[in-house]
Amino acid sequence: MTESLVVRRETQIAAPRATVFAFLTDPEKIVSWMGAEAMTEPHPGGLYLVKGAGVARGAFREVVPVHRLAYSFGWEGSGQVPPGSSLVEIDLIDKDGGTLLRMTHRGLPNEAQCAGHARGWAHYLARLAIAAAGGDPGPDHPPT
Repeated sequence: MTESLVVRRETQIAAPRATVFAFLTDPEKIVSWMGAEAMTEPHPGGLYLVKGAGVARGAFREVVPVHRLAYSFGWEGSGQVPPGSSLVEIDLIDKDGGTLLRMTHRGLPNEAQCAGHARGWAHYLARLAIAAAGGDPGPDHPPT
């Protein structure tokens, strides 16, 4: 795996880690900022599924409440990034009265997929920051 084929993002969120963690694991909270339907089983081996413009599917690998999540990730029907083919790692860090979310997405197959996922993560992490802080990110219009 080439280190250049990694998407990294950091987002400061004006909410405590427990709130941010809930917005990453509770299906009702997930759909407030991403997708139209979500199913999660936040324990190692449990299902991660978000349906929106596409269907993202994977399995949780690591769940440390209010601190860290790691899950496999991919898209149903994708030949390049099929379900479970990449890894998303999220660390939540107390910072400046809120939470610093540090996300790393590894295992993407090429620069085009990295660029597309980087656009997607920038879009969705901005929406997460609004929702977790108690705001309304409005209707979702995923980047293309």
